[in-house]
Amino acid sequence: MSGGLLALEDGSVFRGESVGADGFAFGEAVFTTAMTGYQEIVTDPSFAEQIVTFTAPMVGNYGVEHVRSESTRAHARAVVMREARGPAWTDWLREHGLVALTGVDTRTLTLHLRDRGAMRAIAVAGDASVDEAIRAAQAHPGLVGRSLAADVSCTEPYVASDSGRARIAVVDYGCKRSILQRLAAAGAAVTVFPHSAQVRDLHAFEGILLSNGPGDPEPLHDEVETVRVLLGRVPMLGICLGHQLLALATGHETYKLPFGHRGANHPVLDKRSDRVLVTSQNHGFAVRASAAKEVTHVSLYDGTVEGLDFPWLRARSVQFHPEAGPGPHDAWPLLDEWVGEVSLAKAA
Repeated sequence: MSGGLLALEDGSVFRGESVGADGFAFGEAVFTTAMTGYQEIVTDPSFAEQIVTFTAPMVGNYGVEHVRSESTRAHARAVVMREARGPAWTDWLREHGLVALTGVDTRTLTLHLRDRGAMRAIAVAGDASVDEAIRAAQAHPGLVGRSLAADVSCTEPYVASDSGRARIAVVDYGCKRSILQRLAAAGAAVTVFPHSAQVRDLHAFEGILLSNGPGDPEPLHDEVETVRVLLGRVPMLGICLGHQLLALATGHETYKLPFGHRGANHPVLDKRSDRVLVTSQNHGFAVRASAAKEVTHVSLYDGTVEGLDFPWLRARSVQFHPEAGPGPHDAWPLLDEWVGEVSLAKAA
């Protein structure tokens, strides 16, 4: 192992040892509190342009497996760990070209990011000038105002599952494989469209799912307009970035959270049933809702909006991940129920 470091835009430096690819990676330094699912996290398109710190003390214990990946490639820019375990994991990191650091004081780093917020950073594997690394991190653009969906979306439509009780179109802003798998398991025939899908591509389907994805939702003007035109015409469900785009299409605002919500242990209150769901989350932006009656779910960490419902527009959304990849299964029924409702509406 060679040396390495993580330099933050505020001048903080955290040293470790390289166990991944050589070189350097720019991104937004964030942390995730998930105890498992490290392969799913790194391959989740929502982690594009981010340097991910794992708060779990040991990462890599149970190896890697192709079917666990949430996409065809790694999307996180780099990973930072207290202790990387197992050659299978570190070999996988190198094979995927990821800068990866072990031996980092991730507890101090996480507390620093929690107190001061996610920030621009550079992860370096090998020798580097600390001053140059800090200047490079400061010169790198942040995520506010950046549209990243085009970088992670599919470029052509494709069929993910070809038989089912309801024909569902998924708009891919950075869709995870587990969402498609859960839709198929719920009985949906699924066709996936690029982020730039037009109304003419989508209006004939029986339901539309707006997927998760990375970056700031506000620059996605064309995508929001497509959602706005489809409101009331086709039942819609938004997840994560899709939730934020639905909110923008219905006149709400979004804003950047100080350090985001990332982990597989986030408690969310379902206001309709008064039940608490333990959820999987990964987002740096949130919705500011103007009408309390539209809010169906709230975070028990900070009270942020976690779900919206617009029954008169046949649209709803959740900020968390009901497919639970990775994470607890508390919210699985949400996808099953939505597919069932779409199927019943088709039969009516």
